[in-house]
Amino acid sequence: MNQDKLIALALMTVALSAVTGLAVITVFIFKEGVPIIVDAGLRGFFLSSDWDPAAGRFGILSMIVGSLIVTLGAMALGGVFGLSLAIVLTQFCPAKLAAIIKPVVELLAGIPSVVYGFMGVVTLVPLIRTYLGGPGLSVLAASIVLGIMVLPTVTSISVDALQAVPRSYWEGSVAMGATKWQTTHMIMLKAARSGIVAAIILGMGRALGETMAVIMVAGNALEVPGSLLDPVRTLTSNIALEMGYATGRHREALFATGVTLFVIIMIFNTTALVIARRGAGKRGPK
Repeated sequence: MNQDKLIALALMTVALSAVTGLAVITVFIFKEGVPIIVDAGLRGFFLSSDWDPAAGRFGILSMIVGSLIVTLGAMALGGVFGLSLAIVLTQFCPAKLAAIIKPVVELLAGIPSVVYGFMGVVTLVPLIRTYLGGPGLSVLAASIVLGIMVLPTVTSISVDALQAVPRSYWEGSVAMGATKWQTTHMIMLKAARSGIVAAIILGMGRALGETMAVIMVAGNALEVPGSLLDPVRTLTSNIALEMGYATGRHREALFATGVTLFVIIMIFNTTALVIARRGAGKRGPK
C-alpha cells in the first residue's frame, strides 16, 4: 500500500470516528431515556409541569417552555444585532476597518461561558433587580447573556452569506440608480436569505444548548414563566443541576430530558443545513 492510500485511509478513519461517536452517543441517550418517556406517557412527560423525582413525577413542560422563551429572547437580541453588524461589515464599512472588527467579534466565541455567566451575575442581574424589579435572576437576564454569546455565530455566518453573493448583483443594482441601502435591502439580503436563515437557526441551536451561563443567571425555578422578570429553568440546566445525585428513574428522566434537547437541536441543525443547500443550489449554474 503506497503513501497516498495510507493517508486516505487515515483520513477516512478520522472521519468515520466522528460519525461513529455521534451514533454511539445517540444510541446511548435514547436507550437510557426512551423507557421513562414510555412509562410516563407523552402527556405526563411533555405536557406536565410537575417535576418531582422523589414522588415519581417527571413533567418537563415548564423546562421546554423556559428553554424556548430564553432562546427566542436571545435571538431577538443576538440575531438582530448580529445580522445588523454583518450588513454593516459587508456593505457599508471600509474593508480595512471590517478586517479588524470581524476578528474581534469572532473572539467573543472563544470566551468561556462561565465568564459570561459571572459577568451577568455581577453586573446585569443587579441592574435588572434595581430598575425593573423581580429577583434579577430571570428570563431577561438569561436572554441578554445568551444574545451576546450567539452574536459571533450569527455575525460570522451572515457575513459569509453576504460575501458569497456575486458582486455583479451589487454593481448592477447601483448602475440602475439604486442607493446602497436599497441595493442591500432588495438585492443582497434576498440573495443571501438562505445563509442568513441558516445563521439564525444555528444561533438558536447554540443558545438552546448553553448550560453554565444559563444556570448562573436564569434562577432555575421549576415554573412556567409569566413574564420576562420571572426565574426559569431550562432543559440543559435541569440536567446539569441534578445529574450529579440522580439515580434510578430520576436518572432515566434526565436522560429523557437529554433526548428531548437532542431532538430539538437536531431539528434546528437539519433545517439550517437544508436551507443552506437549497440556497447554494439556487445560486449554482443553471
